[in-house]
Amino acid sequence: MRSCLLLFAIAGLPCVAEAQVTATGDYLARMDTDRDGRVSLAEYQAWMSYAFEGMDRNRDGVLSVDELPGGRGKPVTREAHLAQLAERFRRQDVDRDGFLSAKELAAPPQ
Repeated sequence: MRSCLLLFAIAGLPCVAEAQVTATGDYLARMDTDRDGRVSLAEYQAWMSYAFEGMDRNRDGVLSVDELPGGRGKPVTREAHLAQLAERFRRQDVDRDGFLSAKELAAPPQ
């Protein structure tokens, strides 16, 4: 349960921080930095890492206990965070083309 809350806190904050985003197409447009109409893994990880970067106050690439929500839990490395995002991306990439479409972004991970 705690890891789920941490994942939400880390990955969910970009959605809160970008409150102006109101539709899946808006997410696609903001995540799609090369404007090719789809989201690559690198684009997904960059967008979803906003909260991690914001919480990593000392910029050491590790969310230490004092940087975690509530000051509890195990430290989280940037590498572990990116690996979690890659796994979520893989589950959302239903057609396995290596990119997320607006439809795949709108669907919950499988």
